[in-house]
Amino acid sequence: MLNKALGKLQVETLLKMGIVIRDLHRNIEKLHAEQTNEMSDGTTKEITVYRGKAMTQEDFNKIKQGGLLSFNNFLSTSTDRTVAIGFIQEGLESNSKKIGVLFKMNIDRSISSSSSAPFANINKYSYFKTENEILFSMHTVFRVHQIEEKKHDGITFWRVKLTLTNANDDQQLSTLMESIRQEITGTGWEKMGFLLRKLGENNKAEELYNMLLNEASNENDESYCYHCLGMIKNDLGQYDEAIEFYQKSLDIEEKTLPPNDPDLASSYNNIGLVHYNMGEYSKALSSYERSLEIKKIALPPNHPDFAQSYNNIGNVYINMGEYSKALSSYERSLEIRKIALPPNHPNLASSYNNIGIVYRNMGEYSTALTYYEKDLEISLKALPPNHPDLATSHNNIGAVYENMGEYSKALSYYEKAQDIWKKSLPSNHPHIALVKSNIEDVKKKM
Repeated sequence: MLNKALGKLQVETLLKMGIVIRDLHRNIEKLHAEQTNEMSDGTTKEITVYRGKAMTQEDFNKIKQGGLLSFNNFLSTSTDRTVAIGFIQEGLESNSKKIGVLFKMNIDRSISSSSSAPFANINKYSYFKTENEILFSMHTVFRVHQIEEKKHDGITFWRVKLTLTNANDDQQLSTLMESIRQEITGTGWEKMGFLLRKLGENNKAEELYNMLLNEASNENDESYCYHCLGMIKNDLGQYDEAIEFYQKSLDIEEKTLPPNDPDLASSYNNIGLVHYNMGEYSKALSSYERSLEIKKIALPPNHPDFAQSYNNIGNVYINMGEYSKALSSYERSLEIRKIALPPNHPNLASSYNNIGIVYRNMGEYSTALTYYEKDLEISLKALPPNHPDLATSHNNIGAVYENMGEYSKALSYYEKAQDIWKKSLPSNHPHIALVKSNIEDVKKKM
């Protein structure tokens, strides 16, 4: 029941089972420490465990992107490969449209001893004694290394090789965790709401925030819930409702907070974002500029939040066709990000991409190409090899080369974009149709 609630993110059940989740995690930690001490005599440094399951094509496509993979439940694995393959067979028998996946996980004990997501051998506590079960706590993070198609006793499945990660040694994981730590604030349930939104589980996040709103004991808690509900409605494209929730939050903040509090800046920024999404660019600009005014008083000069403000203002100007103003805003955003962020941060790539878009719209193709190439250079270092954003970068470079009349180079970049999108997106995704059209058009010009 617990793992079903975690796997399906059943909010009401998780709220009721918070104590159970905490106690199970602590018991795994305790067993992990005991078993690590028992094995400190030089026993095998590395162990291999397996997990078999049947999953949808959509979920498997996400894994094929490579990079980091986290499981959001208590992860049951087995040291017996045959047991894991048995679970694949059961899953495929119940739904033949799914894809069989065998996760092969190599666990370095020297990493796991310092891991924030411990595991333990629970065979002597398990009801199923023959499964040789190793149980990992929630949110264990692995790195995807290799994906191969395999067969066993007439079953076809994909074997995905994973290794346990350690934030101390894995720069991508360390950067990701630090970024999330900076974004997540509030109580445990507030953090959960944030993560649900990050996972795209907006309906579940909405359910959670409505529960928290009903239990709110003061106006500040109400304001927070209204603000989060506004973000969810914006994500869902329900813009009128988003404005309504943001305004409720802002009304409370203006009564309870000092006039230059950063939370007010956040509210104005998000109201601006909704107006932007509605195509109401003048209203969006007004809200963004009010947010920026507050930040200039409340925050130090090169705070990363300034970069987002200038970037948002640039987005408005480019949609209004005011390219010189858009360029000025994007360049200011880039300056701050260069100071505030590590050199291979994805937000830097985004800034270079946006500046490239402006120059391309202005017809300055060689300059646009320079910025697009810088975007791609950073993205290749910051993202896994089949990430959809890499395809976007290749597609943009292809478009510039097409504008410049260099059709063979354009075709090469379009084909690379197509290759990545085919690996990372469903076959009916609009991006795949777009790049196919780009390839056909450029071939006609050659």
